[in-house]
Amino acid sequence: MVTPPAGSREGGYGDGARGALAVEVRPEAGTVVLLLAGELDHDTAEPLRDALQTALNAPAAGGAPHLLVDLSGLRFCDSTGLNVLLRARLVARAAGGVMELAGPTSQVARMFHLTGADGVFRVHPDLATALTAGPAAGHDT
Repeated sequence: MVTPPAGSREGGYGDGARGALAVEVRPEAGTVVLLLAGELDHDTAEPLRDALQTALNAPAAGGAPHLLVDLSGLRFCDSTGLNVLLRARLVARAAGGVMELAGPTSQVARMFHLTGADGVFRVHPDLATALTAGPAAGHDT
C-alpha cells in the first residue's frame, strides 16, 4: 500500500495503490494548495470533498479563499471528480474567492476540454506558474 505524504488524506478502494486518491493540503502565502495524486472518481472523492470543505471554511488571509488544486499527479478524473471541483469553485466564488487548477495531465485536460470545464476554471500549466501568477479574481463567470 502506498503511504500518503504527511498532512495528506487518502481514500480509495482495492489495494490502495490502484484506484486510490491522495490529497495533500499545503498553505502557500495566502493560498491553499491541494495536491492530488491517483484517481478521482465516485469511490475516491470523499477525501477531496473533506479537504476542500476544510480549506473553504478556514479563515483566509484577506478574508477570501484562494484555492489552487494541483492536478499533475491525477491519473484519472470522472464526472464525480469534476462535480466536486465545480461545487467547490462555486463556494469559493460565493465567499469572494477563487479556485484555480494547475498542471492537468493530458487525460484530465482532455476531460476538462470535452466538458467545457476548462473555460470555467483558470488552468495553469504547472504549480510554479500558478503560484507566481497569483489569484485572478473575476476570471470565471
